[in-house]
Amino acid sequence: MDRRKSLKAIALGTLSAGVLLDACKSDDKKGGDGKAAGTGNSEFTLDRAEEEKIRERELLSTTFFTPHEMATITVLADIIIPRDEISGSASDAKVPDFIEFMVKDRPENQIPMRGGLRWLDVQSLKRFNKSFVDASEQERMSLVDEIAWPKKAKPDMAQGVAFFNLMRDFTASGFYTSEIGVKDLGYAGNTPNKWNGVPDDVLKQYGLAYSERELKECAKY
Repeated sequence: MDRRKSLKAIALGTLSAGVLLDACKSDDKKGGDGKAAGTGNSEFTLDRAEEEKIRERELLSTTFFTPHEMATITVLADIIIPRDEISGSASDAKVPDFIEFMVKDRPENQIPMRGGLRWLDVQSLKRFNKSFVDASEQERMSLVDEIAWPKKAKPDMAQGVAFFNLMRDFTASGFYTSEIGVKDLGYAGNTPNKWNGVPDDVLKQYGLAYSERELKECAKY
């Protein structure tokens, strides 16, 4: 299964509505220097209400995740959406910063995220005698494969499954509301269209033709 195509379909369809809606309100917006909001170094470039600016500055002024937790989030995010020939990875799109911002904006996700990261490290330590970040790629994937597929997961992996589902939702939301993700979707937004007139073969079918004036003034750009 192509994970990027699957996540793209989710982003366009049934991606957790609450997360996606909140992402639209407070996602990793770029400043003039292209830095993500989650870095704490961005400029407000959108026309926002003053209370929104105050709220965002408040969130950006604090740090929730530890450096080790952020490193783990980065590794997981890039497992979920890796770099490929089409576009960059989740970390290239500043998804870890987005997640940091979102858990501060939605505190109810702080315990599930921190607890899930701790669960992941405990599992990795038991199996490989090292943290998830320090494990090899093969070791990481062997653990991820046990929690990434809810219908196949064993009952004792329930906590890991719940955490990975949340992590996947945040990653997809952050990626597909970023500049990189929007380009990956091929979404052009509202763009001006050009009308070059009815195609010649259709005109001929009905025995019609444009006059020179119509061609010059109405049907050509």
